[in-house]
Amino acid sequence: MPDRNALKTYREKRNFDATPEPAEGGEADEGARSFVVQKHWATRLHYDFRLELDGTMKSWAVPKGPSFDPNDKRMAMPTEDHPIAYNRFEGTIPAGNYGAGKVIIWDKGTWHPLEDPHKGWRDGKLKFELRGHKLHGHWTLVRMKGRGNGREDPWLLIKERDTFARPATEFSVVDEMPDSVKALADQPQAAAAPGARPAAPSASGPPEGARPAKLPKELQPELAVLVDEAPAAPQDWIFEIKFDGYRMLARAEGGAIALFTRNGNDWTSRMPGLVEALRSMELPDGWYDGEIIMPGEDVPADFQALQSAFDSARTGQIVYYLFDLPYCAGHDLREVPLLERRAVLQRIVERKPHPNVRFSAEFEASPEDMLDSACRLGLEGVIAKRRDSAYVGRRSSDWIKLKCKLRQEFVIGGFTDPKGSRTGVGSLLLGVHEDDGKLRYAGNVGTGFNEKTLADLRGRFDAIARASSPFDAGSGTPRGAHWVKPELVCEVSFGEWTRDGKIRHSVFHGLRGDKPARQIGQEPVLHEPPPDHPAHKPRKAVKKASAEAREAAASTTLPATLRISNPDRVIDPASGLRKIDLVRYYALVTPLMMPHLKDRPIAMVRAPDGIEGQLFFQKHLDRYRMAGVESLDPAIFPGHPPMVYIAQPEGILAAAQMNVIEIHTWNGVRTAIAKPDRMTFDIDPGEGVAWPQIQEAAQLVRTLLDELQLPSFLKTSGGKGLHLVVPLKKQFDWDTVKDFSQAVVQHLARTLPERFVAKSGAKNRVGRIFIDYLRNGYGATTVCAWSARSRPGLGISVPVRWDELPALKSGAHWTVGTAHNRLDQGNAPWADYEGSRTSLAAAMKKLGFER
Repeated sequence: MPDRNALKTYREKRNFDATPEPAEGGEADEGARSFVVQKHWATRLHYDFRLELDGTMKSWAVPKGPSFDPNDKRMAMPTEDHPIAYNRFEGTIPAGNYGAGKVIIWDKGTWHPLEDPHKGWRDGKLKFELRGHKLHGHWTLVRMKGRGNGREDPWLLIKERDTFARPATEFSVVDEMPDSVKALADQPQAAAAPGARPAAPSASGPPEGARPAKLPKELQPELAVLVDEAPAAPQDWIFEIKFDGYRMLARAEGGAIALFTRNGNDWTSRMPGLVEALRSMELPDGWYDGEIIMPGEDVPADFQALQSAFDSARTGQIVYYLFDLPYCAGHDLREVPLLERRAVLQRIVERKPHPNVRFSAEFEASPEDMLDSACRLGLEGVIAKRRDSAYVGRRSSDWIKLKCKLRQEFVIGGFTDPKGSRTGVGSLLLGVHEDDGKLRYAGNVGTGFNEKTLADLRGRFDAIARASSPFDAGSGTPRGAHWVKPELVCEVSFGEWTRDGKIRHSVFHGLRGDKPARQIGQEPVLHEPPPDHPAHKPRKAVKKASAEAREAAASTTLPATLRISNPDRVIDPASGLRKIDLVRYYALVTPLMMPHLKDRPIAMVRAPDGIEGQLFFQKHLDRYRMAGVESLDPAIFPGHPPMVYIAQPEGILAAAQMNVIEIHTWNGVRTAIAKPDRMTFDIDPGEGVAWPQIQEAAQLVRTLLDELQLPSFLKTSGGKGLHLVVPLKKQFDWDTVKDFSQAVVQHLARTLPERFVAKSGAKNRVGRIFIDYLRNGYGATTVCAWSARSRPGLGISVPVRWDELPALKSGAHWTVGTAHNRLDQGNAPWADYEGSRTSLAAAMKKLGFER
């Protein structure tokens, strides 16, 4: 029986009229004891680890979260018992309440004691197995006696050395799986260890891992990632033909069949023959995933023939290849390993077969031989899928595609006139959308057409003609082109992308009616990671993750073309961080950092011998060539070698490989370099200034800027101070902006001379603070958000909200080693930055500044 007073401390700490947390409740289950790990953004991010025992949840706060590395002994501070109902709590505890902050269910499942749990709790040593969505295998919680006051002694959470254990240098579960699992099963099945092969599926009944569920009305399909090399461990993957067709999802319920494209468009009425074929098979209720093709005369699949079929009455010839089964017969199969889902699907397809519905077979040949054969047969390529992977509704590295040629969709923005005997059109002018929504010209395609297609295209173009180019200005389109509204999408294969973002050796394959033009961007090509990278390890995928967190997790895969010299060289003796740690950090934050680097000239701080050696400030490429780092127009800084900027994400990693620790940026962009688009104030403390004075100084500067009606955004510097950034409209030149920023600093120094000085010398600011306005001069730089600093501890510069300022402990509140505690916030604190751009004119007038 549970102790009636076990929740006394829990209740005393909370006002249940003011917090959404449950006061009590929840059903105990000694046969399948629950565990939950709640990610909690309180004063500091931590992970609340809870185990069900004697009717309550025994609880610990784990600051760094769990680790699969047995060498990581995670501190776990005991907290009050919580009710079992707390396992379902996810939300925000309002300010002013105990534990105020956001809470998500980071993992949940069951825990299975390996010894008497009651004795273990009393003696301070619990050994157990976890069966969660993220945490698996054997673990130990052990009390550190003599470190506290008995019951409050801290504990250690330790991963046991079993088949699930993984080095921290290879895998961080808190970084790679950051999001909530609230929507997933409360009692997931025991997972197979990395490298283990799943058991053979049973011939009847739902497979292990299936859970009862209603058939959802909609389904987001899993999408593959394009790679340029086969996986290093092919035994852990299955290989299928990549058909030259349309992705299609079939929903069967009560004998009714509905067909949907990958974007959720209902195509049921367009393929009555296929609907009838599926209906004749008497499919169990479920969602069926596959690809429709039109068998060709000379090739196994003809994309243009498929596209043409929808303009005629020939859709009855379409063949549907099925390859996955996420829902079936009242069960959700998404957590069932792929191999078992496919076994169920194959039995269904073969039970009452139809010639137009086929099972997409697995091929036992090597991936190299398969790809070679696919290319010779005129197919698009090969799809590889992890044997034990779950089905997730997003693009996942558990599914990869190897193409015979690069191939993707493009938006048609115009065309050229035909030459010689050709009729209709000459070539199509193609584009892809950038992150800002602009359509970038990506080259043209002039082959792959037949006379019927050329005539059809010309008719379509005449109906959507426009007078001006839809492409972004200065994109190098050919003269004499005809422009069309950017509404049509086509699929094109090509040999390569050029350095200036154009395609070469292109071939037209047909129009795409299943994809909206606004969603078409350049499809990234991911390089296969090194053999020892965790991407090669089989793993369960998390169902749902924020876009930013998914990008950050994906970016930890280092390109195979990036060779890290001296990866184990220690660059910071104070923290023991190595060069490989810094490169992995930059891989993790590249998606967060790129918006702050876009089009800005940079300067880099290199440390070839670590931060205790000689540092080099580099503004030019010189003899050092870095992929993704490009030279700027020499006119930007006349009389000097060309400045550089980070043109592509790989430039960040290339710089890190070249021993760059810090990246600094200008206050202007290369496309409008004459007028800065931001103003920066660096709070630079003198000797003897304590951290609370720096926090106060930031608030005082903000107050003055507010009086001047200038929005300001805050970030840590990664060093001693803080940075305030004012987003500007490109209106005034550099000298004007710098002189105005100096006037702001001089006003502060006159008003509060005991706190501020207007001169930068060290002697002038002993015990006081210099607000550095010199960052606003032409050619001056400020450390970029998310850049590391070449200081002991490797602090990082991080965007923060103003209401977070009181909780900051220093300008290096986060470091390369603790960055994972901040990734979920990302750039969100600066979400309003672009929309806050302002003119300085009114502020100048209010301050009495004369130009």
